[in-house]
Amino acid sequence: MPTDQVETAALTPQQQIAAVAKMLRWPLLIGFLVLAGPTLASLGKQVWTRESGAHGPIVVATGAWLIWRRLDSFKELARPGTLWLTAPAMVASLALYVFGRAFDFIALEAAGLYGVGISMLFSVVGLKAILRNWFPLFYLAFLVPPPEWFLDGFTGPLKQLVSAAATGALSAAGLPIGREGVTIYVAQYQLLVEDACSGMNSLTGLVAISLFYIYLLRGSSVRYSILLTAFVVPIAVLGNIVRVITLILMTYFLGDQVAQGFAHGLSGMLLFAVDLVLVFALDSFLVRVLPKSWRPAT
Repeated sequence: MPTDQVETAALTPQQQIAAVAKMLRWPLLIGFLVLAGPTLASLGKQVWTRESGAHGPIVVATGAWLIWRRLDSFKELARPGTLWLTAPAMVASLALYVFGRAFDFIALEAAGLYGVGISMLFSVVGLKAILRNWFPLFYLAFLVPPPEWFLDGFTGPLKQLVSAAATGALSAAGLPIGREGVTIYVAQYQLLVEDACSGMNSLTGLVAISLFYIYLLRGSSVRYSILLTAFVVPIAVLGNIVRVITLILMTYFLGDQVAQGFAHGLSGMLLFAVDLVLVFALDSFLVRVLPKSWRPAT
């Protein structure tokens, strides 16, 4: 019997799996990139051009950097995952990807691609490495856009809240303003509070970047991350109330053409920047006043 056959036969099952996983590492990576290319192109055309998905390119770049930053940890803990877990997860994810790709459901396509990536990673490094380095993988899940029905269910009540708060504040200040649902009437102008002004559109990106900030500065404390994220929601809603009030005032004093032109998009970018500053300020406050058991390890 040849020497190489003797050595192969002497390997334990775990060592054989590890050898196969190492051999398949590059083909799996190439296969994933082949699947990811069209999906990223679709995300760029359908999602990232909208205000609700503008955080996508940032998440791709920073998420890839986080993975690269944790490569040594992945390699150190690598123990190839079992086939009986990898195969069903891979088949289900590929089916979701193909269905979403064939019928142009970008949310399902992106979710399927994410599942394929996690399944491939599990097959190479195993569960322990994934759990130890959970945050970069969780963070990359923000690339999966929420389904339209999910967004519609949230944006409806939020638009009502934002429009009611804005008209109530300006009415108390003496402006001739009224409201019917999400339609606002000020002087001779009629404004519609759209999805972009509900708070939900900026919420996903704000949560993603806030968690990235917490992870870099405070570490991967789950409890602290949940606590700060809970404050992000009212910050996003309050910020959009201020945005709507600003656009109403611009419409009333400068005209509809000014308010709905370049200033409308600029207000969204400025609002997002202000919201981030508020999140950072809140983080600095919380780490000073919270009990030690709640503070993240720094």
